[in-house]
Amino acid sequence: MARRILPAGLALAASLMVGMNPTSAEASPPGTKDVTAVLFEWNFASVAKECTTTLGPAGYGYVQVSPPAEHIQGPQWWTSYQPVSYRIAGRLGDRAAFQNMVNTCHAAGVKVVADTVINHMSAGSGTGTGGTAYAKYSYPGLYSSYDFDDCTSQVSNYADRWNVQHCELVGLADLDTGEEYVRRTIAGYLNDLLSLGVDGFRIDAAKHIDSADLADIKSRLTSPGVYWKQEVIYGAGEAVQPTEYTGNGDVQEFRYAYDLKRVFTSEKLAYLSNYGEGWGYLNSSVAGVFVDNHDTERNGSTLNYKAGADYTLANVFMLAWPYGAPDINSGYEWTDADAGPPNGGKVNACWQDGWKCQHAWPEIRSMVAFRNSTRGQAVSNWWDNGNNAIAFGRGTKGYVAINHESSSLTRTYQTSLAAGTYCNVQNNTTVTVNSGGQFTATLGPGTALALYAGKPTC
Repeated sequence: MARRILPAGLALAASLMVGMNPTSAEASPPGTKDVTAVLFEWNFASVAKECTTTLGPAGYGYVQVSPPAEHIQGPQWWTSYQPVSYRIAGRLGDRAAFQNMVNTCHAAGVKVVADTVINHMSAGSGTGTGGTAYAKYSYPGLYSSYDFDDCTSQVSNYADRWNVQHCELVGLADLDTGEEYVRRTIAGYLNDLLSLGVDGFRIDAAKHIDSADLADIKSRLTSPGVYWKQEVIYGAGEAVQPTEYTGNGDVQEFRYAYDLKRVFTSEKLAYLSNYGEGWGYLNSSVAGVFVDNHDTERNGSTLNYKAGADYTLANVFMLAWPYGAPDINSGYEWTDADAGPPNGGKVNACWQDGWKCQHAWPEIRSMVAFRNSTRGQAVSNWWDNGNNAIAFGRGTKGYVAINHESSSLTRTYQTSLAAGTYCNVQNNTTVTVNSGGQFTATLGPGTALALYAGKPTC
């Protein structure tokens, strides 16, 4: 979860990116398709439809769904991050709708990642979305006061490991994940989701759970090698660091998103020539990356859909650049950062009722197939103008150019592509590469070009 102050004293559950891990602790999702569409607060029926109409055909390997557990009532999005039971009975749909969604997405060739909240329960008392009566530290049939950590004050000192992992994140009842019963109960919840066909988990607020506790919980799963992504926000000098969690699976690399914002808004794209480990980040094989997520788009720490071409081009770069396993955040318009989803999560159509559908923006969607097609190819033929125009190849399989300057750019590019005609999937125009691997193109300001083998026509 992200650190945040909740309005009107309400506890907010910030989340962490879903991560998963193949049979060993590798960050990238297994298989040849490693892009995840994060359909934030979409209901399960809408997710199912989108898997069929868009995600499968576009080549997305995964869809990440918001937490399926019963949660506190309220219109705000963050109510989804305050569970009161592990029943699938939340705003987004019931167990049958969830099962249908998993089956439908699988039929479309898309695997399913569930955002899971296992660090904590709620911050108050009431009746949940599925009718369960609860009180803080009392969840009948599930947890009692004995199952929560002894520290009942809020997390206040990120230099103190005990404080971070035993006290309450923004006032949420903190589960004692060192206890046998708690570990067994959490594993039971995850195993139930696995029984419904879930392919991976995003572990919300993993930073607030000891990595050994998570390893123990993961070892109890019916599929202990399941894809596993952990939200562990890097903080310089902090007691708990992301590297502690890489033995469990992927870890979300927040610095990647923070630095992309800075580069695209106030520095030079030329600096991106060694983006990734060269910037001190986690190893690519254990990094989950993103331009924004539902927390950071609201707190201003990263770019978001309001940033126009900066946002679009940053996503194009992320999908073209071979570092980490990328998530595409796809949510809805907001002016109130607490506002819940339009229509209670029902998406009648993209780009209606406030749904932004970033995963389906043509410039972003087209890069999913580019990434799949260039997988395993190193960066080659890097070029930059010393400022905000860059270009690079992905071996013999692809080539990308990005013009972040304020004026058009015309030049001849050197690639390692075979001679022939290619489709520039950014605008559906054709480009001819000569026998020397060169082509000439003009890019308008704030636009990109992307060519890849296997896409000769538009």
